[in-house]
Amino acid sequence: MATYQEFIQQNEDRDGVRFSWNLWPSSRLEATRLVAPVSCLFTPLKERPDLPPVQYEPVLCSRANCKAVLNPLCQVDFRAKIWACNFCFQRNPRGPPTPLIFLYVVDTCLEEEDLQALKESLQMSLSLLPPNALVGLITFGRMVQVHELSCEGIAKSYVFRGTKDLSSKQIQEMLGLTKPAAPGQQGFLQPVHRVDMNLTDLLGELQRDPWPVPQGKRPLRSTGVALSVAVGLLEGTFPNTGARVMLFIGGPPTQGPGMVVGDELKTPIRSWHDIQKDNARHLKKATKYYEALANRSAVNGHSIDIYACALDQTGLLEMKCLSNLTGGHIVMGDSFNTSLFKQTFQRVFSKDYNGDFRMAFGGVLEVKTSRELKVCGAIGPCVSLHSKGSSVSENEMGIGGTSQWKVCSLNPSTTLGIYFEVVNQHNAPVPQGGRGAIQFVTQYQHSNTQRRIRVTTIARNWADAQSQIQHIESSFDQEAAAVLMARLGVFRAESEEGPDVLRWLDRQLIRLCQKFGQFNKDDPASFKLSESLSLYPQFMFHLRRSPFLQVFNNSPDESSYYRHHFVRQDLTQSLIMIQPILYSYSFYGPPEPVLLDSSSILPDRILLMDTFFQLVIYHGETIAQWRKAGYQEMAEYENFKQLLQAPLDDAQEILQTRFPMPRYIDTEHGGSQARFLLSKVNPSQTHNNLYAWGQETGAPILTDDVSLQVFMDHLKKLAVSSSA
Repeated sequence: MATYQEFIQQNEDRDGVRFSWNLWPSSRLEATRLVAPVSCLFTPLKERPDLPPVQYEPVLCSRANCKAVLNPLCQVDFRAKIWACNFCFQRNPRGPPTPLIFLYVVDTCLEEEDLQALKESLQMSLSLLPPNALVGLITFGRMVQVHELSCEGIAKSYVFRGTKDLSSKQIQEMLGLTKPAAPGQQGFLQPVHRVDMNLTDLLGELQRDPWPVPQGKRPLRSTGVALSVAVGLLEGTFPNTGARVMLFIGGPPTQGPGMVVGDELKTPIRSWHDIQKDNARHLKKATKYYEALANRSAVNGHSIDIYACALDQTGLLEMKCLSNLTGGHIVMGDSFNTSLFKQTFQRVFSKDYNGDFRMAFGGVLEVKTSRELKVCGAIGPCVSLHSKGSSVSENEMGIGGTSQWKVCSLNPSTTLGIYFEVVNQHNAPVPQGGRGAIQFVTQYQHSNTQRRIRVTTIARNWADAQSQIQHIESSFDQEAAAVLMARLGVFRAESEEGPDVLRWLDRQLIRLCQKFGQFNKDDPASFKLSESLSLYPQFMFHLRRSPFLQVFNNSPDESSYYRHHFVRQDLTQSLIMIQPILYSYSFYGPPEPVLLDSSSILPDRILLMDTFFQLVIYHGETIAQWRKAGYQEMAEYENFKQLLQAPLDDAQEILQTRFPMPRYIDTEHGGSQARFLLSKVNPSQTHNNLYAWGQETGAPILTDDVSLQVFMDHLKKLAVSSSA
């Protein structure tokens, strides 16, 4: 008999699906009593080398609410290359597949060395694109320039004022896209193989924005108009086709629509404190502006990446919707002249086992359920397609009110959280056959430009919560449930006050412990949880302290960046983000995973902590002293040299593969960057309780945060209380 652990792992490997519950309560009432909703993490393009695609593309009816597949009952007019749908009678053209489209939008208000590094990265990326991909270039500073990429070698560009908002129609008229020439003939988007020499030269010759920047001022950066022109250009030339806008910025938008901060340096860019005091004067207007652009892009299947490299904030808080709603990447760094940016950008173009890009375009995910279930919503890099059907629940979680979502850009790790509701009535018997089914239908444009559909169909058994509650309890996947609850918390945190979100999470946790804990009334010492739930409270403890919910140690841009990645990564990466992994290196044996706890910080150990966003190597006090004294250079201390090297080698392995590349931090006892480690570990010994412990192991931490032990004591007290 396979254990649930094995069952869960097999299903993740085969279907890319992890459910919070793997047995489903057979009625709505019982399902609500389980506290954690029936929900799943779904990775639509999970890599399956053993799954070959069918060799021709499904041809779909072009009417948005039909999309029936071409079949023998359709009438085909071979001469006019048109077929008529036999369901809705729409006449459909049989068009050739469209190539991939990459539109670079480049900020030229950069320092010289930053601009130079960025130009080199862009030139490098041209060699990674498929030869038939279309490429375009828009540059901006105070003005916005759309470059015509002809092969004649005469550089020509169209210039837009950075202060004036334009409609899509005005942009298309000014670029001459409304004239009868075939779309794409205007020379703004050209096949790489035809223009790569010219474009390489053009990028090489890009200069810093020529407008002088007076003392005490920020450069005038027209990011809003530049994006508006990019979106309008793609709407006019390639609507409803996979395309990628890649925005590179070195500072915040400072003029025109979408500006985030004025050009006076003495006025700092907004902080969380300003936002709470309602002092961020551009916030609402800028956010609304970028949301409108994001929605227009999403409708057309165009995704927008943001590569933001600067020491100060660049306006990601206002602009995050551009990537969050379109499946685009957000990459954040200090400078374009760092390996963090260069390697991360290169990984955007990484290839899979077939030599194809790990990116897909213009995805549509549809969820179909058997009649005892309804779908409440999705959380991930998607927008609603407002497809209301009988399987759509009134009870919305995340982006709800629909059974279809648009995901403009996906890769093999893009993962959505999908939430369901059991609608079977309490007195109705368990349905015949005893299984509920869910089908995920993902349509997308593969990077070789083929249209593909991947269909994943799963079933789980129903169980009667009265007689089989033990079975339901052991079917609980605490890792998936923690990530799914965390996504709901992060989704709420975007529109609710932080303390309210924490209270909501705490309430859910207490209810779960009341439902499944074993205890005697009013006796906290008697409380225990079974194995399938035993780790869940500590996930919640670390989630409460995480940068996804605690904003005050981070800038608004950093919080936006962390949340952006949290709601699209797969289960393994999401868990590392909630509860970082800690490895300990010593002379006494191989490296071992240790508790994320201050008691693991010992003088004769080196720690490697992976938080997903950072890799921290921390040298204990004794090790740091030896390293300072240079013992590793002496022949007789070869084993110390190897000890210092071991965590570096392990960190290197992670740095090589992760997207985005993590920030690498090398620190030691008493070092200024030790705070990265100290803020993550459970403060089991703090300056408040150290004397009570009366022991010397571990490192006391200066914090007023409660420890996991205190958190668990409170939780037990509340769970067993008869007044709860």
